Amino acid sequence: MRRRARPLLTALGFACALAAGLAFATPERPLLVSFDQPALTAAQLGVIVNDDDPDSVALADYYMKKRDIPAANLIHVRFRPGRAALAREEFVNLKRQVDRKTPKRVQAYALAWTQPYRVDCMSITSAFAFGFDPAYCASGCKPTQASPYFNSSVTRPYDSYRIRPTMSLAASGVGEAKKLVDRGVAADGSNPAGSAYLVSTGDKNRNVRAADYPAIRKALQPVLPVVIAETDALENRRDVMFYFTGTTHVAGLDSNGYLAGAIADHLTSTGGELFGGSQMSILKWLEAGATGSYGTVVEPCNFPAKFPAPGLVMSHYLQGETLLEAYWKSVAMPGQGLFVGEPLARPYAGVRQREDAPGLAIEAARLFAPGLYAIRAAPSMMGPYRLIGRMPVAAGTREIRLDRAPPAYYRFERIEPHTAE
Repeated sequence: MRRRARPLLTALGFACALAAGLAFATPERPLLVSFDQPALTAAQLGVIVNDDDPDSVALADYYMKKRDIPAANLIHVRFRPGRAALAREEFVNLKRQVDRKTPKRVQAYALAWTQPYRVDCMSITSAFAFGFDPAYCASGCKPTQASPYFNSSVTRPYDSYRIRPTMSLAASGVGEAKKLVDRGVAADGSNPAGSAYLVSTGDKNRNVRAADYPAIRKALQPVLPVVIAETDALENRRDVMFYFTGTTHVAGLDSNGYLAGAIADHLTSTGGELFGGSQMSILKWLEAGATGSYGTVVEPCNFPAKFPAPGLVMSHYLQGETLLEAYWKSVAMPGQGLFVGEPLARPYAGVRQREDAPGLAIEAARLFAPGLYAIRAAPSMMGPYRLIGRMPVAAGTREIRLDRAPPAYYRFERIEPHTAE
């Protein structure tokens, strides 16, 4: 079911407001010039490289070139590679160096290594995001400090919260890491015709997210196919875009086909223990073809809040956010969880103007990001653009219609709370 956004101006008021500023020749019909879809950009991503690790150096160089990340955003550190964990004292010193070297425009980090993946009791991605803080750890089955970034509409987390969400370009080797990067780049704007698989297993302790599956399917089925599968292993599905399950090991991974930008994870205790653990490493998802995954590095117990909420991951991703943003915003308590993948993958970005509808009709790749948008119009593509109205866009909106919009050039800008006019 498509939802239409409602403009705040009446059709008459809309036309009058526009006509007052049009003194020059206008186009024959309304034309969309731009539609603001705020998301993390290459210029806002810092890449942290370990200069004592040749693999890290090679991966950072490859990633910087593939994503055209500014050279100033490459942040150099040195430490002995090849360890699963850093001691908190060593990490605190590294973090001070990174903070000092990071340009102010940087809002998030990518780590150009696989090991270390833990800092004492925190994942290394959360440690770089928040700084080391025992409040994000837990001794025993207890909740931890919550993330202020959880399910937020914030597009600049460092400016808003003084945190830089972090994702690791982790893989079993440099070759696999480069493939991961290539999948992320290939995903951009692809609007893949994939499906979401919500797998309900017989593992009662790890199947805790399944209680939310029916509500997720109801909410998102109009946007993409959502399949609830009661099985311990999904097999021979060629259109996997999302795969969420709960078990210690997932069979049949290689039998499936994962589309560029795919997200997949399994709720279990130590999936983020990348090498040598007794449970399946999240690297197996990446080797099978996924572009992002998540797992905890120390025992979290089965608190759903410590794992990605599938409905939130999908909703934020489908609204055109990057992989890093969508994944981070889906975990309420991420202190013990490791985020891996290509941070800038953005398969659902993009809007288009429908040519077969009256007035101005705009469709999102999948979903518009909810919020309040300013509508600006001009007699020429170069401007001047004048504010002619504001439009609230509700969650779940796929199409915006202004049936009586006069001929002009239009821009839509999402108004954040701190820039509202």
